[in-house]
Amino acid sequence: MPAASAPRRKLSLTHQIAIGLAAGVLLGWLCPGFAVQLRPVGQLFLRLIKMIVGPLVLTSLVAGLAGAGGKMAGRLGLKALLWFEAATTVALFIGLAGAHLVHPGAGVGLAADAATAGKLAHAKGAVDFLLEAFPTSIFDALARNDVLQIVVFGVFLGLGIAAAGEKAARLRELAEQGAEAMFKVVGFVMRFAPFGVGAAMASTLGAKGLGVLLPLAKVIGTLYGSLLVFFAALFLAVRLLTRVRVSALLAAIREPAIVAFTTTSSEAAMPRAMEAMERLGVPRAVVAFVMPAGYSFNLDGSTLYLSVAVMFVAQAAGVHLSLVEQLAIMGTLMLTTKGVAGVPRSALVVLAGALTAFHLPLEGVAILLAIDELMDMGRSCVNVVGNCVATAVVACWEGVVPAGAPLLRAPRLAAANAPEAPARDRASGE
Repeated sequence: MPAASAPRRKLSLTHQIAIGLAAGVLLGWLCPGFAVQLRPVGQLFLRLIKMIVGPLVLTSLVAGLAGAGGKMAGRLGLKALLWFEAATTVALFIGLAGAHLVHPGAGVGLAADAATAGKLAHAKGAVDFLLEAFPTSIFDALARNDVLQIVVFGVFLGLGIAAAGEKAARLRELAEQGAEAMFKVVGFVMRFAPFGVGAAMASTLGAKGLGVLLPLAKVIGTLYGSLLVFFAALFLAVRLLTRVRVSALLAAIREPAIVAFTTTSSEAAMPRAMEAMERLGVPRAVVAFVMPAGYSFNLDGSTLYLSVAVMFVAQAAGVHLSLVEQLAIMGTLMLTTKGVAGVPRSALVVLAGALTAFHLPLEGVAILLAIDELMDMGRSCVNVVGNCVATAVVACWEGVVPAGAPLLRAPRLAAANAPEAPARDRASGE
């Protein structure tokens, strides 16, 4: 009797996208004329992405704020929120600075249609941006896919539902159900990603040549260089603002950081990260509050990546963004990363929304998706490290870490003036 054959392992989406990318590169190189004709396939994928952005951002942002509004009340929540916003702001501007320094999108030559080019040609002032951020109708904003207006309305609605409490419980449940349904729609759309990415890459290479691949390597280098700078700034701030022992913290979070890097999933590393923070002496109540909240409000790696990605697309399209426009983009990214934190390929959705809001070509999404796996490793790792650091900092600020815990440095004066322990106690470690 023949032995039963082993079941075939199904290719993951990442592997399918990699195969689509390789096929697109080969077609663009060997058959440029045919490859250019595949552009409608890539455009269809981008239209599918654009279709889900508005509903997804609205439902997930409302559900997140409505559910976390009550939890974020109180002294602990305010301190956590203060650190979250400070860290993500620094991450955004480090990514922005890295993109300006390296110019990874130079020479790509993404084209926008005439209507988009006309919108880009007229830079708006700060007052116009502020006024246009507030929608006159949420239905009009959804119809135009104006992500900035959708975010503003979503923030008001989410906070309103949280303030109403049990009276708005059904509305909160409706938002959560809508967000869950949109997560499934994202999964459906992403099944088409290998074909969309392959076609977009093929048509781009067919029209522009192999020289377009060099900027992609520059994007990866820019991202990882910016992440290293952010790491240095993050731990310098921890050293200056708290009594946290940076060496002990680094040693404790090394394992969950590696798990996040190798699996490209910050959620996979969350249990180990929480366990590591408890071993350092952070009370379980603080860990259980700050760490999950950070996964929604403190995605440092994702926000840094998005600032690099948006500037890459702007540079690739030859668009000069004014300072006001860049600040508006940073503010939009800061809010939208809170809205879709739990969505698979959430960075793709947020990036598409930001490009749509500021009239930048969506073709940049398909190009960046081709190297998303390599960049996802870095940003997932930084997301985990950032949340571990936030948990340690908030616990230190609250003064709830027991004296002598591995997390804390001993006060210099106290250590210098403390009486010498008996020899028996020193030997036993008591």
